[in-house]
Amino acid sequence: MEITERVTNIFTSHIETAQAAMDELAPDIVDAATLMTNALLADHKILSCGNGGSASDAQHFSSELLNRFERERPGLPAMALTTDTSTITSISNDYTFEDIYSKQISALGLEGDVLLAISTSGNSPNILRAVLAAHQRHMHCVVLSGNTGGDLAGILEEDDIFLSVPAKLTARIQEIHIIIIHCLCDLIDTQLLGPE
Repeated sequence: MEITERVTNIFTSHIETAQAAMDELAPDIVDAATLMTNALLADHKILSCGNGGSASDAQHFSSELLNRFERERPGLPAMALTTDTSTITSISNDYTFEDIYSKQISALGLEGDVLLAISTSGNSPNILRAVLAAHQRHMHCVVLSGNTGGDLAGILEEDDIFLSVPAKLTARIQEIHIIIIHCLCDLIDTQLLGPE
């Protein structure tokens, strides 16, 4: 296989995954954006978390809300739980890495807040604990995952929204997570500000 063909195969795989995700997830993405918008309108905040590339996605999402997405508007209350190295390392050192998000949620999360939890496999122990901690705080959860959703699929509550990309490759799942995040940001702005 020529090296250029590898590139076209990656693009083709992305397009096919994006089409399948759009067909399957579009209504749930609208529901997730509406849940987040309603929380923001009620003076609640959105917390986000993930590991590795998903940590970057959590930060990406919160920065789009805190600053701006594609339209001018006041900043919106959002916080990525992935950015405070002193807190993350102290929790990891004093307790366990599995607690790095749940302890933050227990301290910062309030009833009516929303947690955006991201795990491509759905099996990350610290994300599982984060969702359980959010439930204890009576928060709603929007979960981004892939394939079958792993263990996360089994702990969600009725009001949570589960966005699992129909793919097995981590790279394809992460690519669609970014599209979903941009959809959420666009729909939040549209619901808050009206159509452009």
